Amino acid sequence: MVKLKNGLLEVYTGDGKGKTTAAFGMAFRALGWGLRVYIIQFMKMGIYGENRSSKLFGEKLKVEYVGMPYFIAWEGDIPAEDQQKVKNLVICPRGSPPEDYRIKVKNAFDKMKSEVYNGEWDIIIMDEVNVALYYNLLRMDELLEFIDKRPGNVEMILTGRKMPEEVLERANLITEMREIRHPYSQGIPARKGIDF
Repeated sequence: MVKLKNGLLEVYTGDGKGKTTAAFGMAFRALGWGLRVYIIQFMKMGIYGENRSSKLFGEKLKVEYVGMPYFIAWEGDIPAEDQQKVKNLVICPRGSPPEDYRIKVKNAFDKMKSEVYNGEWDIIIMDEVNVALYYNLLRMDELLEFIDKRPGNVEMILTGRKMPEEVLERANLITEMREIRHPYSQGIPARKGIDF
């Protein structure tokens, strides 16, 4: 079994596909060496293929889903003609997310921090954390404090588009996924086992 001596901060960002896939790939690699991995998926409900396969790894892998059965957007962010395309969309006044969502994210984040500080995990992955920041479901100062005060032997991986500069400044590794071509723009819908 491997033990990490110095954990780094990794960021997978950009507009291209593969950020979550890269993070889960890192998790599966780490599990192969006996490391314990905690994944918290902001804004997701646990309906993806990686969530199904995660159950095969037992207690060394924990995946928390911190999504709601609806999507949120700020007023003015999505053109009216596109709003009909998104199922279960809740439009919020800018800066005022639904209170139940904010509480759910805060509770899950605090629980994850407590387990990390107690030494239960070697790797923490915060998938789509920047979206939670954007929608004021998580405060930037709370995230930065956790990054700065995490145990020195804990690897931290953050994913999502448009990662904030304050996070990028702290990162040891930044990978930007750049979209060159995507099947969706060719009219090909997302496929089970490939895209979700």
